[in-house]
Amino acid sequence: MLYILMLHNPEVSTMDGESAIAAHLAVAKEAQTRNAYIYSEALAGADVTTTVRRVNGKALRTDGPFAESKEMLGGFYVLDCQSADEAAAYGEKLVDTTDLAAVEIRPLLAVPDWPYEVAADRQRRPM
Repeated sequence: MLYILMLHNPEVSTMDGESAIAAHLAVAKEAQTRNAYIYSEALAGADVTTTVRRVNGKALRTDGPFAESKEMLGGFYVLDCQSADEAAAYGEKLVDTTDLAAVEIRPLLAVPDWPYEVAADRQRRPM
């Protein structure tokens, strides 16, 4: 089953970039060894974020993240795990070895007739 692990960074990091990258590479390499690793990305910061929402029936574009918060979405992993517990174990490793504020884990859904290009042969949760 495919899971997304959304990485929520603290407003101010306590780790230097090199240490954070090394910690993420270790988790990614473990997932690759177990054939669970599908894809991951780091996201740019809130200073270059744009949010679009519907206000009074029209799209409104604003600078910055969607909510004032002490955390921001900083990246994600897509992993193919045997269970929700296995996905949570990866989340625990990420929280234990980095300064992430939280890792939010959700199964990816299988949308009928969607033309998947990435991991098309992997199982998604039925809608």
